[in-house]
Amino acid sequence: MHQNPHSIQNSSPNTRSRLTRRLLRWLLGIIAVVAISLLYPNNLRFPFEFERGQTWRYSDLDAPYDIPVLKTPETLDAEIREVEQVARPVYRMDQDIARNARAEFLREFQISLDSAKVRGENKDLIRNPERHRRYGLRILDKLYDQGIIRARSEEEVDGMATLVTILNGNEQRERTLAQLRTPGDARAWLRDSLFYTDLKSPEFLLDLLEDRFNHNLFYSDSLTQKLKADAIASVSPYDDLIRQGESIIKRGETVTGNVYQQLVSYRRLYNESLSTQTTFWSVFGGYAVQIGLVVLLLIFYIRSFFPLIYSRTKNLVFILMWLVLYALLVRTLELSPDLSTYLVPFCIVPIVIRIFFNERLAFFVHVVVVLTASFLTTLGYHFVFLSIMAGVVVIVMDIDTRDYGRFLRSLLLLFAFYFVGFIGLELMRGGTWNTVNYKIIAWIGLNVFLCLLSIPLIPVLERIFGFISPITLGELSDMNRPLLEKLARQAAGTWQHSLNVANMAEQAARAIGADALLVKTAALYHDVGKITNPGFFIENQSGPNPHEKLGPKESAAIIIGHVNEGIKLARQAKLPEVLIDFIRTHHGTTRAEFFYRNYIKDHPEREAEEADFRYPGPRPATKEQTILMLADSTEAASKSLKNPSKEELYDLIDGIIRGKLGSGQLEFSRLTFHELEACRSVFRSFLQSVHQVRIAYPEEE
Repeated sequence: MHQNPHSIQNSSPNTRSRLTRRLLRWLLGIIAVVAISLLYPNNLRFPFEFERGQTWRYSDLDAPYDIPVLKTPETLDAEIREVEQVARPVYRMDQDIARNARAEFLREFQISLDSAKVRGENKDLIRNPERHRRYGLRILDKLYDQGIIRARSEEEVDGMATLVTILNGNEQRERTLAQLRTPGDARAWLRDSLFYTDLKSPEFLLDLLEDRFNHNLFYSDSLTQKLKADAIASVSPYDDLIRQGESIIKRGETVTGNVYQQLVSYRRLYNESLSTQTTFWSVFGGYAVQIGLVVLLLIFYIRSFFPLIYSRTKNLVFILMWLVLYALLVRTLELSPDLSTYLVPFCIVPIVIRIFFNERLAFFVHVVVVLTASFLTTLGYHFVFLSIMAGVVVIVMDIDTRDYGRFLRSLLLLFAFYFVGFIGLELMRGGTWNTVNYKIIAWIGLNVFLCLLSIPLIPVLERIFGFISPITLGELSDMNRPLLEKLARQAAGTWQHSLNVANMAEQAARAIGADALLVKTAALYHDVGKITNPGFFIENQSGPNPHEKLGPKESAAIIIGHVNEGIKLARQAKLPEVLIDFIRTHHGTTRAEFFYRNYIKDHPEREAEEADFRYPGPRPATKEQTILMLADSTEAASKSLKNPSKEELYDLIDGIIRGKLGSGQLEFSRLTFHELEACRSVFRSFLQSVHQVRIAYPEEE
């Protein structure tokens, strides 16, 4: 078979383009997986979830190694408080004070002794000075060794029985205040004891010793805190030991207080061993595999059931964005001790995605987002259940962001489901109304309130990603829009045709559950390109037909050109790309049949030039685009019938639908045959009422 070289050249860039888009989609998935996995590289968790009073639902659990059992937090806190209460203030002994006092005493002793010799006084002292010197030194050593304290007001208030710790170099001893002296106590003791000795001149020593008593014990806050910290550190956190192989709990048993503490101890030891035995890359790889599986399933799901969404890269960016954003949000809250992950408004995901796409995709993405978040949170299956249930509620309630009253009522109902579900889970775990954590319910209430953010988010995301929402569609379907006003003014026949098509398409879309507002709005704009040459279209003609002055090929170019002209005008009016797609596809790749046949009649040898008479397409790819094509063709063709009977009208509709099927215009449509029959029924009913078809009654004889 001969192959056109131009088609070979064109196919190569197309192939490269498809390959590039495919690689880009997978690259987006990989980026999402890596970004989410990086949020928790060291977040491996204990494989069992348990609560006090809960039934153990796993298999029998034996200790895989020796497990020291932790004391309960209450017991450990009580022991630490007891240690803190008995912790004693620490006083440091300054040896320099005693040395200085000795040196000062010896110097003064020698001066006084020399003075006595000159004056001839204290003959007993002069005869035996060494005995007096040694006695004075012994008194100084005794009193300074005993300690002369500068006590704080706290110890003085507590009384003489107050124990303090004295540090003298490396020596540590405990003394009461009663066992220590102040400078005044030392002088009083000296006066009381000195005159009961056998010294011949005690008054000589009294004068020299009285002013030698200074504080040598000083309070040290740093040493006090250090000793207190050492004492607290010496409190053992363990209360018992489970030997390797000993049973911890059996399946079906209740997690009692002791067993709960053993499980807590096992979990702590397990997590500590993981943090020391695993590497960053092993943890990262494990999480990347889990997240990769979830993202892979999401991409396969979109490719299988929503190929049009899958074909556009921006759609995948939009969907994968939610996984990364919510993973980051959950991880941030998990690291914030004052906040709860129940605060995360997961329901924004199905609300927003449903607005731009549909319920099935919204729910699936919601489930994927919750599953991804479950890898990051420690809240367990209760959190996952409540979050998925909330998504189901949002989908079932059909939340409408255009109706604020209905939207608020839906949020109240959502909170009611959250509340009942949370209470049910608490009671299921053996709790009571008194043990319910109402703080979590408050977090859930704030979560539901934050769903209001979906209202301002919708127009922002609409602008960023080029989507279209019901709010925007409602605004664009306003008859006072400049482009629609121009169409009604310059091409009144086309405007009337567009109104009829919009009503037909809207009813057909409602009948099959498609987006009625989208197809209605698209129908209003689908023929705006006729504004450029309105007189060349039969619905706008009231005088001579301008095509009579043109050849078939020129006429066909003008008729077909209204598609590109419409795209141009729509872009100038800044219409969303979604609506522009309807303008592109509403004729598919059909042929301007009337002009083609006239051309072939005059030029039978030029059948190969058929491409000049075909619309550029593409063919419709969504249900809504297909409905518009069929409604446009049937409504336009029905104008050719003058006072048609019911059978004639039905035959016309059936022939048009059959022709579209036969020419392959519906090949890429997602419309089923059952839905096509529903549309056929709507078209029949609508056009029958428009043409006021009546039953032909037999004439009276």
